[in-house]
Amino acid sequence: MARSEFDDIRAFLADETNKAGDLLSIARMLLDDLEQSRMREAILRTHYLRLLTSARATVAAEAAHAPDPTAFLKHELAEHGQLPQDDETVQRVLADARTAASLLARLEESPQRPRRRAVPLRRCVGTARTLPR
Repeated sequence: MARSEFDDIRAFLADETNKAGDLLSIARMLLDDLEQSRMREAILRTHYLRLLTSARATVAAEAAHAPDPTAFLKHELAEHGQLPQDDETVQRVLADARTAASLLARLEESPQRPRRRAVPLRRCVGTARTLPR
């Protein structure tokens, strides 16, 4: 759920002229969104765990001098259609990795500046969800 949707819901709840049925429908929508978010999180955690496990197995296979140490990682990437197939894709992946490494190095070099807190808006914004009237 987008931040603007939360702002819309807060403004709707603050309006004292709303009926209990309207608030109940918002509660149901929020519960549905929460359930979907938890499912997405569980799927992402599973993908992350599988990728982490295959990366660890690859490093362990290399340490054990296995004939094809990257087999675990190749299998996991192939399962999700992420295995580079041609030279152009290989070069793009390598360029992306170099760029990411460079950006991370710059982030680690720069001193951390305290973030300024944004002033909360008092108006409803966003069009993703309509609330009952």
